[in-house]
Amino acid sequence: MWQPSAGRDALLARQNLNQTIRRFFAERGVLEVETPVLSQAAVCDPNIEPMQTSDQRYLHTSPEYAMKRLLCAGSGDIFQIARVFRRGEAGRRHNPEFSMLEWYRVGWGPQQLMQEVAELTRTLLAAGYPQLPVMTLHYREAVQQYAAIDVFVATDDDIACRGMQLAGQDLQLSRDGWLDVIMSHAVEPALPPDTLVFIDDFPASQAALARVEKNADGMAVARRFELYLNGAELANGYHELTDAAEQRRRFVAEAGNRPVDENLLGALAHGLPDCAGVAMGLDRLLMMVLNHTDISAVLAFDWARA
Repeated sequence: MWQPSAGRDALLARQNLNQTIRRFFAERGVLEVETPVLSQAAVCDPNIEPMQTSDQRYLHTSPEYAMKRLLCAGSGDIFQIARVFRRGEAGRRHNPEFSMLEWYRVGWGPQQLMQEVAELTRTLLAAGYPQLPVMTLHYREAVQQYAAIDVFVATDDDIACRGMQLAGQDLQLSRDGWLDVIMSHAVEPALPPDTLVFIDDFPASQAALARVEKNADGMAVARRFELYLNGAELANGYHELTDAAEQRRRFVAEAGNRPVDENLLGALAHGLPDCAGVAMGLDRLLMMVLNHTDISAVLAFDWARA
């Protein structure tokens, strides 16, 4: 098992991908930064399991918290290509150690950021997808269209019933857990092929670190988006929450036994500028560049060989 899992063509494609990303942001005056891989606090998202070292530090699952501290300190627009770590995520599309591109635009909202995400993605995939149309769906209309349920008026029992129909069993999930099942089993596979599909305005309960605001119908929605191509999620973006007190409330509600990142909360109390940020999985994108169906083919050494 000493041999690499990826061939030289994949290594070269990764080099070209990273060079293209750096040129893209250099032309736009976005600063490249590096932040620590190890931190004193873990991510609070209960759906993400961090890795912990013997000296009580956590391998980051995203550079988000540290990058936001830089934004609070006046860095301006920034991006980072980082190695990140998530326990238990190993499979055809997942590796516990993987590459993430994350960037933030000060003074931008989700619509501007989605345009830039589409532009970068088209640039990176140009060789294999010379024509990539873009479409945007609100979460509500996407689930109505592809799963035949209105999640903004449906009861918890309605959501669970539809989720069980799709999963074929009762998984004893929360409302948001069943919504994830509906998205993965009904919506994502049905999205138009060879099309960059943005889904935005998620339910407020799935806000994470995004703002919650009223939409045109007067309903509270999370100002966040996800990008899909051929059934695969490529990016996840937020209109970033700047309210330190609200962020602390969400952290406490979700953290469980994990320590809350007081450094981030202190930075937010100092002041996070109005901004939008997005994270993009580069290994999955590279799989599309090379037309591979297994992530091991684009990693020098996958989890089994590391």
